[in-house]
Amino acid sequence: MLMDKVDRWMPEEPTLGVIGMADLFRDEDIVVNPKRAGYPVRLMGLMAIYPKKNLSALGGAKYTHPYLLRGLPINRPNQVWAIDITYIHAQRVHVPDRHY
Repeated sequence: MLMDKVDRWMPEEPTLGVIGMADLFRDEDIVVNPKRAGYPVRLMGLMAIYPKKNLSALGGAKYTHPYLLRGLPINRPNQVWAIDITYIHAQRVHVPDRHY
C-alpha cells in the first residue's frame, strides 16, 4: 500500500524527501513516522531531486580548461556566444512503471 502511494507521488513531486512523504501520508490519514515513510523510498531506490551542495567544485577533474577569450577585445554584437550548463533544473522527470 505504501509503495503504491510513493510510486504515484514521486513523478508528481520529485523534490519530496522522506519527511515530505511522511507529511503526504499524514494528509491521507495514514500515520507513519519518517523512518517508516522512508522504507519504501529506499527499497525502490528513489531519491529526491534537488541541487546538491558544492555545485561549482571541480570534483575529480585534474584539468581545468583555459578561458580562451581572455584578452580578446569584444566590440561588436554576436561576436562571442556562451552558455552555462552547470545545472539545469528538471521540472518533470519520467519514472518508468514499476511492478513489484
